[in-house]
Amino acid sequence: MGAVAAERRLPGAEGLWVFIGVDMVIFAILFFTFLDERHDAVALFEAGRRTLDPNFGGVNTLILLSSSWCVAMATVRAEQDRLEAIPPWLAGAFFCGLAFTLSKVLEYAGKLDAGFTPATNAFYMHYFVLTALHLLHVIGGTVLLAVLWKMARTGAFHSRRLVVLESGAIYWHMVDLLWILLFPLLYLLRAPA
Repeated sequence: MGAVAAERRLPGAEGLWVFIGVDMVIFAILFFTFLDERHDAVALFEAGRRTLDPNFGGVNTLILLSSSWCVAMATVRAEQDRLEAIPPWLAGAFFCGLAFTLSKVLEYAGKLDAGFTPATNAFYMHYFVLTALHLLHVIGGTVLLAVLWKMARTGAFHSRRLVVLESGAIYWHMVDLLWILLFPLLYLLRAPA
C-alpha cells in the first residue's frame, strides 16, 4: 500500500496549476462582471444575445470537446507506452484548435460586417473581450499542441516521462472548460420571462 501512495502525484508541472488557478480567477472576475452588468441592463444584454448564432457556439463546443478527447487519448497512449499512437491524437487536437480559430474568425467577421464592435454597447464589449481572451488561449494552446506533436514524433513521451504532455493536456482542458462556461453565458442565458 505504501508503494501505491508513493506513486500518486499531481499530473503535470506544479507551476502550471498556479497559472491555471490565477487564469481561472481572472476569468471568474470577468464572468461576474458580465453578470453584474447584465443584471443592470437585462433588455440590452438579451437583445445582444439574440444577435448571436448559437449554432456557432454549439459547433465550437463540439470542436473543443473533441479536441480535449484527442488530448486525453494521447496522454493515455503515452501512459500505455504506445508511442506510435500519440502523434495522431495530438494532430487531431491541433486540427480541432485550428477549426475553432477559423470558426471564431468567421463569426467575428459576420459581427463586424453587421456593424457590431466592442464599442456598440456593453454586451458587445463583454462578448468581444471574453471571446477574444479565450481565442488567445486557444491560439496559444494550438501552438503548444503543434510542439507536443513534434516532440511525440521523436518519442519524447512515455509512461515514465509524462509531465510535459500532461501539462499541455491540462492547459488544453482549461481552455475547453472556459468555453463550456462562456458558451451558455453569452449564447444561451435568457432573460427571465
